[in-house]
Order: sequence, then C-alpha cells, then structure tokens
Amino acid sequence: MVDWREHIHSDDEILLGKPVIKNTRISVEFILERLANGWTEQDILENYPRLTKEALHAVFAYTYECMKDGMLYTSRLNRA
Repeated sequence: MVDWREHIHSDDEILLGKPVIKNTRISVEFILERLANGWTEQDILENYPRLTKEALHAVFAYTYECMKDGMLYTSRLNRA
C-alpha cells in the first residue's frame, strides 16, 4: 500500500486545513466527490494533470486509514 503521507498533507493556510494533495489545492474530499459522482481514475488524471496515479492511490490509503481508525464512522446508518 502506498504511504499516503508522501502525497497528502494538511495546512491551516490551504483550504482551512483540509487534507490536500501536496503542492496542489486539490482536497481529498474533492477527489472522493468526483469518484462518488462516477468519475474514473482516468477521468481525474486527464482533468487534473498535476495529479499522479500514486497521489490518487494515496487518497484511497488515507481514507482507508481514517475509516480503520474510526475517524470516519457513522453510528447510525440510514436503512431503506
């Protein structure tokens, strides 16, 4: 698994401290929103040429680690 710390950081001066891809103002949240809306990795890479495949994989690793550690946990899920 890619070490997300090599690609993602947080700085209070950039997007109010949201985690972003290093050397960009592209947030992890923004990437996840694109994926949730049906964009593919290739779509993202073509539209944001400063991003690399490794940076995208870092977003996945970061999100996994947050979920694993309980930082992204919803105690009550909506049920249909």
